[in-house]
Amino acid sequence: MRHAIRRLSVTVGATILLFAMAFLAPASLLAQHLAEFEQRMTEFTLDNGLKFLVLERHEAPVVSFHTYADVGSVNEVLGITGLAHLFEHMAFKGTKTIGTNDYEAEAKVLAEIDKIYEAIKAEQRKGLQADRSKLEELQKQFKQAQHEAQKYMVHDEYEEVYKLAGSAGFNAYTSWDATQYIVSLPSNKIELWMLMESDRFCNPVIREFYKERDVVMEERRLSIETRPQGRLIEEFLAVAYKAHSYGIHVIGHMSDIQTITRPEAEAFFKKYYGPANLTIAIVGDVNPQRVRSLARKYFARIPGGPKPEPVETVEPPQIGERRVSVEDPAQPFVLIGYHKPGINHPDNAVFDAITDIIGMGRTSRLYKSLVKEKKIAVAASGFQGLPGNKYPGLFLFYAVPAKGHTHQECEEAIYEEVEKLKAELVTPEELTKAKTRARAGLIRQLDSNSGLAAQITFYEVITGDWRNLFTQLDQIDEVTAEDVRRVAKEYFVKKNRTVGVIETTAAEN
Repeated sequence: MRHAIRRLSVTVGATILLFAMAFLAPASLLAQHLAEFEQRMTEFTLDNGLKFLVLERHEAPVVSFHTYADVGSVNEVLGITGLAHLFEHMAFKGTKTIGTNDYEAEAKVLAEIDKIYEAIKAEQRKGLQADRSKLEELQKQFKQAQHEAQKYMVHDEYEEVYKLAGSAGFNAYTSWDATQYIVSLPSNKIELWMLMESDRFCNPVIREFYKERDVVMEERRLSIETRPQGRLIEEFLAVAYKAHSYGIHVIGHMSDIQTITRPEAEAFFKKYYGPANLTIAIVGDVNPQRVRSLARKYFARIPGGPKPEPVETVEPPQIGERRVSVEDPAQPFVLIGYHKPGINHPDNAVFDAITDIIGMGRTSRLYKSLVKEKKIAVAASGFQGLPGNKYPGLFLFYAVPAKGHTHQECEEAIYEEVEKLKAELVTPEELTKAKTRARAGLIRQLDSNSGLAAQITFYEVITGDWRNLFTQLDQIDEVTAEDVRRVAKEYFVKKNRTVGVIETTAAEN
């Protein structure tokens, strides 16, 4: 989610022309494109704190909607880890009017389900002293109540309404930093979206919660517990962070997922999914004044409240290298991470340049050295952005050893390339290519309404101004070879790094 230039109103021919211009464009030209964006952008904030970014693109009668909730797994605490991700699964379960044939009756059953589950948890807390027969009876009642709730649910109604309206890209996703809801619709369906999306936040119903919780538990088994690289990433983050919640995987701890309750989910939603914590981008064939009028009609009804405070925990500096290994019959793997500042730090553009020079594609230093020349790896790269961008994250290097070679060889080869960044200035050609690809990357990312909506919400929320989507390229243009060497020397040091490896073991018979 990060790079860009380009005028909104373009034909295919104009797109090609702009793409060519990107390779020659001076920084001053970027300001012209920003000015054109500003002419087409309408910004407004409702009294309840909900911000809208409306961008006109009239080439086709379609509109992309992107709702960005400024909450992710980083906002969780122990005991409810995985809850933000669970809301990705709950996103399309409906409201008090959508997804139900009798909400009043359904609400009573949902309350009964919560009551029974609390009784189950209370009995389970007794451990070895728990009454097995009582637990069995409670579990039976729990299943019966869930079955009863199904009588009042209209399955997939939320999605079906959009599907019948001609939707595309209907989805939701969660990261450490955010929860996002997206859909594209014909431009004559704007009011339908206003009704549906406002109802999601005004009258949410967390139905089928325990069923979806079981789905997430299975997802965790498949994506982490049965995948060596998944296990390594979880262990790696837990070692790299000892204080900050970036150290907990988005999907959460299994024991937390197993015991989270629907009332806890409702409290989390009430705190973090209020209008002051939402930013909505609407990009496409729209009339901004009509959008403003409809937004007031539908979204102004959502009760306001204060924007939640950001995470206050600060990860302390490392005082020595940390290492973690996962033993598995799988292919060996090495992952190296160095702590770095967040996206709003002045050195962020330098890390972008380093990413391109050392880690991006077949022409990068790592790929050429480890894969092409030494032939000790089948893949190698380096990049920033994990776990997130809002708070200080990591710059990561990784390599997948080739057959007959080890993770130790690859680790040492990565360090050799890192030391070159410290000892020698990168070439003017490398810097020029990095800056050129940043411009070209911007064009690709803004080529669709949905991509543009994602970009402007990201930059608005994470950096404080969507215009930074453009100014970041000015910052990259200002990066010098000496900046690259300075940053490498400051951050890519042994005491600031965490190393994770998969140690290949013999397969069990």
